[in-house]
Amino acid sequence: MVCLFIGLLEFFSLKKLVSMIKSFDFYFDFISPYSFLAHKEILKIEKKNSIKIRYMPILLGGLHNLHGIKAPAFIPAKAKHMIRDCKLIAEKNKIKFKFNSYFPIKSLNLMRGVFVAEEDNYKAYYIENIFNAIWQDGLNMNDENIILKILKNLDINPKTFLLRLASSSIKDLLRKKTSEAYDKGIFGAPTFVSNNKIFWGQDRIEFALNEASK
Repeated sequence: MVCLFIGLLEFFSLKKLVSMIKSFDFYFDFISPYSFLAHKEILKIEKKNSIKIRYMPILLGGLHNLHGIKAPAFIPAKAKHMIRDCKLIAEKNKIKFKFNSYFPIKSLNLMRGVFVAEEDNYKAYYIENIFNAIWQDGLNMNDENIILKILKNLDINPKTFLLRLASSSIKDLLRKKTSEAYDKGIFGAPTFVSNNKIFWGQDRIEFALNEASK
């Protein structure tokens, strides 16, 4: 009887803890392998905690320009370390990962596509598949023909999709979200914002999650 009582107490305590976890923001760009690795961990967190984390698309290159930052990927010594580091993280977290040989990927239109997908209610589906195409399948996403093929495979009309990417409203949205990130003090991706506190880097997910539990 005592064991049953303790078991019920633990169950309800855990249920209360899970219900207390609030959502938080995830700033990302498809160009970032660390954003991909964070995305895969987020999927696990969402399932475990029954929450939905808010995906905030930004243009990382534009953000770096606003801050006057040179990305590590363009510094040879750091780039070499980054490839090894990403592979170590993927192996540790049991994530299928392949560093894209066509890196850096031009992500401008891919990131604009997130807003098109959001308008048509397939944002999560689009994000998952574009991330996988780059960082699991290793596809050359700098080749428009490959992008068109992927869109067709996702049952997205390529012609309509590309026309909407070129609209001023979609272009303005990405610029606006990137500028807002800059104004918040965000300088890289992935970045998590929980309770107005910034946590930069794939390895800061747990800190953001702990903050969301307060």
